[in-house]
Amino acid sequence: MRPSGRDLSEMRPVSIETDVTKHAEGSCMIRVGDTHVLCTASLEERVPPFMKGTGLGWVTAEYGMLPRSTSSRMRREATAGKQGGRTVEIQRLIGRSLRAGVDRVALGERQITVDCDVIQADGGTRCAAITGGWIALRLAVNKLMKAGDVISDPLVDPVAAVSCGIYAGQPVLDLDYPEDSEAGVDGNFIMTGSKRLIEVQMSAEGSTYSREQMNQLMDLAEKGVTELVAAQKAAVNA
Repeated sequence: MRPSGRDLSEMRPVSIETDVTKHAEGSCMIRVGDTHVLCTASLEERVPPFMKGTGLGWVTAEYGMLPRSTSSRMRREATAGKQGGRTVEIQRLIGRSLRAGVDRVALGERQITVDCDVIQADGGTRCAAITGGWIALRLAVNKLMKAGDVISDPLVDPVAAVSCGIYAGQPVLDLDYPEDSEAGVDGNFIMTGSKRLIEVQMSAEGSTYSREQMNQLMDLAEKGVTELVAAQKAAVNA
């Protein structure tokens, strides 16, 4: 029934390669099917002006898509002189999602910027960016802890994200692009490793959905996030 031949509750293959860049304090390449995202975490011993003197750390994010990450070339946003609304929305989502798993007191007055660059897109890029972004963040924090710069672990819970939707009348887990472009309902579910919700983005396109269907999608999302968190832990402990 699904274009990929997957079961309704089956994730795309997930692979994670860590320490893929030389200079970043934390980095990974996450591949969720044919969606590939490079995530790096950069540590700075400073915080934005509005955070100075608070004793709190800050985690923020930037997101972008390479020109040929899609089937036809996209213009670089830098050449247009500004970021598009979609880009701004996604990078704010990534930032607040990652901050939900951080004890900012334990982090101390420093900033970690997580950069998520989409190398290849096939649906679910923001979800892959959040999932991979947490891995890069984890690796950067590990270096802080190893150096003795933080006393207790600032990362209180893993953060991961997955898309779910109603495709051809059926609830499905982890939409790829052919499904995403045709889904009557699609949603992004951001959760912690302990299955606490951070954010849910759900919308209908040419259709509507029932409370029962929403609950079915929530159940699928829990299954997907559980699998992603296991992959995250395996990657950072490898």
